[in-house]
Amino acid sequence: MKADDLATKTVDELADELVKLKKEQFNLRFQRATGQLENTARFRQLRRDIARINTVATQKRAAAAVG
Repeated sequence: MKADDLATKTVDELADELVKLKKEQFNLRFQRATGQLENTARFRQLRRDIARINTVATQKRAAAAVG
């Protein structure tokens, strides 16, 4: 997921995407605990995507508050 893709979405769409990624992260934690996780690199990708969404959402909220 790229920041350019996220910049075109609304704050509500970003919130929906964030919920989806958090659910996926939760499921991956269970897979890791039960020994079923195959793609361990996905954790890193999810963490970064979540941070990217939070950053873009914060920027959008700040821009809406100013202007």
